[in-house]
Amino acid sequence: MNRFRITKQKLILLLICAAFLLTGTILACIRSSIVSKQVSQQMAKRWSEKGDVTQISCFFTREANVQRERILALEHALDEALEQASIVIESENDGARLWADAYSATGRVSASTGRGTIMVKAMGVGGDFFAFHPQELLYGNYFYESDVNQDYVVIDEEIAWQLFGGIEVNGKMIDVNGKPHLIAGVIKRPQEKMDKEAGLTESILYLSYQSLASLGETEPINYYEIVMPNPIKDFGMNMLKEALLMDVSQVSYVENTGRFSYANSLKLLQQFGYRSMNGKAIIYPYWENVARGMEDRLALLTLFVVLFFSVPGLIFLIWIIWRWKHKKWTIETIREKLGRWKNQLLIKRSAMRREKKEKKKVKRNPIHISFDEEEEYEEIK
Repeated sequence: MNRFRITKQKLILLLICAAFLLTGTILACIRSSIVSKQVSQQMAKRWSEKGDVTQISCFFTREANVQRERILALEHALDEALEQASIVIESENDGARLWADAYSATGRVSASTGRGTIMVKAMGVGGDFFAFHPQELLYGNYFYESDVNQDYVVIDEEIAWQLFGGIEVNGKMIDVNGKPHLIAGVIKRPQEKMDKEAGLTESILYLSYQSLASLGETEPINYYEIVMPNPIKDFGMNMLKEALLMDVSQVSYVENTGRFSYANSLKLLQQFGYRSMNGKAIIYPYWENVARGMEDRLALLTLFVVLFFSVPGLIFLIWIIWRWKHKKWTIETIREKLGRWKNQLLIKRSAMRREKKEKKKVKRNPIHISFDEEEEYEEIK
């Protein structure tokens, strides 16, 4: 029994390992919770649970001068490329699609009602923008590019208070640069410190890209995002680059799918110190700045998770090596022991077989009582 006695030193070591494992597990859970809250980066998961699609973001410089016609040409090129690759819709649903995309451009407009006029930042959005970037709706709904009426807007609660004195204003009219628009919904603007640091310091009025362009207040499209089939690694990214055909100095690509994985976080740590350097004249939208900030936080958390799990693992490895060096057995002794176990098993099986044979003999040869024995049995009775 002394061989298995736990000394004070061994107990302390076990408690240290348990504490490290518990801390590592808690940090891993915190990391997982942070990742789950990054809904803008998880469109691929919402689009398909099979993991056969990829979500890719493109950010353009102002000099690229991307207009809606360029986006329409890109969509057409992607359709042709997918068809040539024999990737077709397998669902029988009439509304099924192989891909979904979104894009946006920014501007500045005046928003007015009978209570007054304010100047606000405007974002003209197209495609399935709110599917990629869902907001917390307080009242009403989003609008979509497929809507017949493109004169919808979504405002945040601050704009609603300033122009209406309340927030339950979906269905009411608002003038944007003097043109009437219908309020589709009211959202809650994120107020976290990370959101403010990322550039979300003022209210945003969302309206369709066509509507903003018609007001003459739009900048070129600075963001495009797509979720599309990705049967093999980098298939979607390579297809998008070939369809877009844009100079690398004018565009930055980000593969959102799996960007918060442990592998990507560890890779990010290798770029620490120069990752934030950007030689392209690209202004990222606030949600991308938030994602990049979260990448840094998650990379640091990943480092601690790896460290806290590595220490018990290293201690266990050292124990294995120590046990190996001080082993009192050899391959030959193990072979002999296995041989003895095998012989014992064979003997046991042979005994069981003999026992079964004996039972079968008893059944086949029943005991018959002779006439004399039967008389004796009657006398005894």
